[in-house]
Amino acid sequence: MATRLVAGRRRAEWTTTHDGRGVVTPPVWRASTVLFDSVAELRAAGRDANAGLYYGRRGTPTQWSLAESLTELEPGAAGTMLYPSGVAAVTTALLAVLKPGDELLLVDSAYDPTRAFARSVLEPMGITTRFYDPLVGAGIADLIGPKTRAIFLESPGSLTFEVQDVPAIVAVARAHGLVTLLDNTWATPLLFPAIARGVDLTILACTKYIVGHSDAMLGSVTAGPAHWETLRRTTHALGHCVSPDDAFLASRGLRTLALRLKAHGEAALTVARWLATRPEVARVLHPALPDCSGHDIFTRDFAGASGLFAFVLAGGDDAARTALIDGLAHFGIGYSWGGYESLALPVDPAAIRTATRWQTEGPLVRLHIGLEDVDDLIADLARGLDRFAEARGGMGKTSSEA
Repeated sequence: MATRLVAGRRRAEWTTTHDGRGVVTPPVWRASTVLFDSVAELRAAGRDANAGLYYGRRGTPTQWSLAESLTELEPGAAGTMLYPSGVAAVTTALLAVLKPGDELLLVDSAYDPTRAFARSVLEPMGITTRFYDPLVGAGIADLIGPKTRAIFLESPGSLTFEVQDVPAIVAVARAHGLVTLLDNTWATPLLFPAIARGVDLTILACTKYIVGHSDAMLGSVTAGPAHWETLRRTTHALGHCVSPDDAFLASRGLRTLALRLKAHGEAALTVARWLATRPEVARVLHPALPDCSGHDIFTRDFAGASGLFAFVLAGGDDAARTALIDGLAHFGIGYSWGGYESLALPVDPAAIRTATRWQTEGPLVRLHIGLEDVDDLIADLARGLDRFAEARGGMGKTSSEA
């Protein structure tokens, strides 16, 4: 896979200069207008606008190279469309498969903007949404009704990290003629090849691990053969396009994805295991640890873990959690994740859950573990837990004992 990432989609026509020499990386093609030599040539191009350069919104070799590289990572995929953000990718994929009168089954642990789209856009269109327990597995068959059209999965969940039994849900969906969509941003195709596992449409917020440097917004949807043309048609009809500069940054990030993802995953697991030993921590929500919901499914289905997880504090309140986070030296405070830097974020999933009740022993903190020295990160968190324990009024280990 690492070799494929480095060598993938460097077509000669995209990298060869006029004198027959080549460059390593497909360059940035910026274009709105594409010029033709004649009216006849223009009209011929219009008969298949996807066959080559036609209009800037349809893309240039810069975007095509990225899309083809992402498709190559998903065995069995027919193609990939690009979007200006991960949310745009999610919403377009849903609009491609749903129509008024349909019902969507949406996992209760989904990214909140996905939930908001169902509530604010799909519902007024006459598309109903029912939320389901992320651990339902094959039991999702009991939720399918006559109007159910699609099942949306996100595994692991982006705040609480439940691992879904994707193969079981896909099997039920196929038996009922339903479409499956998976937000696979946490794992990427390197850790979970979704199309090969039977998913119809797999979605990435490329802003995260694909770009990898927190400097561009991008999303993608990769489709199997049954839904590729519908996805492409819907994407063009909605006017989505991606800046060639952002596509270039994503292609650059893609070349080092295997190396970065391995480093993120190893460091995150080290930090997670350390947190699990701390008295100030009630639980660590990391799919590779036994206490995480769906851990057995994770060990069966995934090739590894990425750098995002959460932990539940043992008691305390938001003020105590804030004391932990505000004083961190090596963790930024902000949304998104997947870049080279570590991040800490206070999260409160209870407010958005509807199908399942979220109850914990204390406040929740989500961490993204970056590429810093893991010993520095652990020492930083140890000092943070000391602040938490002091603010909580409890006794905990000091950083010198960590």
